[in-house]
Amino acid sequence: MLMKILFLLSVASTLAQPVCVPDKTVGCQVRLSIVTALGDQAYPWTPNEMNLFRALLAFSMNRHFNVFDYSIDNILVCNETVRVSFWFVVTLPENNQQLVSLADVEDAVRFSRNRINSAFLLTDETLEFVGIPPTLAPPVTYDTPPWLIVFGVVMGCVTAGIIIVILYSEIQKRRTKKGKIEDEDDEEGSHVQTGENGIACDNLDGIYNKSFSDEGTYTSM
Repeated sequence: MLMKILFLLSVASTLAQPVCVPDKTVGCQVRLSIVTALGDQAYPWTPNEMNLFRALLAFSMNRHFNVFDYSIDNILVCNETVRVSFWFVVTLPENNQQLVSLADVEDAVRFSRNRINSAFLLTDETLEFVGIPPTLAPPVTYDTPPWLIVFGVVMGCVTAGIIIVILYSEIQKRRTKKGKIEDEDDEEGSHVQTGENGIACDNLDGIYNKSFSDEGTYTSM
């Protein structure tokens, strides 16, 4: 009988111990700088905001483990201060006295960090999970690969260059051919046919021929 009483007392003392304690080995500390981030548009930190934070943590745990077992009751908060600083731990869904490993909690927070930040209109610098460094955002995916866009631009430039070279060569050929035709026309226009004694054939009309006059003189004799 005495042994049973001692056992019950030990169990009761164990249950009386708080699960959430400000200890880096089992919990995480959160610091929010709402005024710094939002200035005049800063909102007060109320129990509703805390419930939203706990719900987002439960969402992060379910998303990380791909389950639907975690709820707001599994997110325990302690040591909350007026300047919005507190500690939290995550308990197992089937046992509220057993904590989820800190490594799993950190992975879940990193995996859903952007969702948590956007819910409170804050950033990694103004919503700080102490000891959990922010991770880089996943790479942006494009419908069209960037290399294909670059390749298309390069091929377009090459094609345009080839077309310009071909057109320029054709224009130069036409100009050269046109210049030769004009030179030939100029040569034909300047060329004049000449007859005997170097007299131009075109100018024979109207020129007095002395040979015929001499013949007429000799005939009269």
